[in-house]
Amino acid sequence: MPLPTSYYPSYYSIDDILATQERVPCKFLVNVPKMGILNPSAAETDLEVGTSLELPLWLVSEMSTGRQPIVQLELPKIFKQTYQEILKADACAVDLHKFNLYFYELGSYVKHFDSHGDVHSILLHTFKTRFRQLLDLADNSISDPSVQQKLDTLERKVFKEGCNARTKLNEWLVQSGVTMEAANMVVNHKKRKRIDIQGLFDAFEFTNMMHKSVPIVILAYKI
Repeated sequence: MPLPTSYYPSYYSIDDILATQERVPCKFLVNVPKMGILNPSAAETDLEVGTSLELPLWLVSEMSTGRQPIVQLELPKIFKQTYQEILKADACAVDLHKFNLYFYELGSYVKHFDSHGDVHSILLHTFKTRFRQLLDLADNSISDPSVQQKLDTLERKVFKEGCNARTKLNEWLVQSGVTMEAANMVVNHKKRKRIDIQGLFDAFEFTNMMHKSVPIVILAYKI
């Protein structure tokens, strides 16, 4: 079963609908008559140039494109420099579920309004860093459930698919009677490690024996 995704506008995608419902900050570039109702803190009936509001992403996306854009989208807080530094420091420790339930989905839209490309870079860095953790979680049936709660929607789908794949693999191994064995390279590597460790113990015992024998030799010489 392929992993469902919706990283481009999709009319029939529930994830896309929910992600684009998120409110994002924007600034109006033109006067908009009779739309002051969108700004509850203002008494004017019109929206003036420079007014900052938070509107649904689907609306801001439409009004910020074209030859004469009406608004300018500003980066949401979770994609600004402060949060980027947190993700760069240790992405695995971050609770993306608290950041935003659709962190990657929302970021895939916002990155098109980031001229510096920082959002694109942090999305890629975050997913690559946390992907190994997802594999470990899917491979370990007794993993800490609190870690799973830190995953966003996309990561939870990946985790679920990983668990299903692991279950199917285990079922196949049981039904087919296949026994998984370590490769010769791994076995030889372990043997070399055992030999090296045994060599260290032998050298340690020989050194101790020599230290114990020295006083006896000296005493015999004196006698």
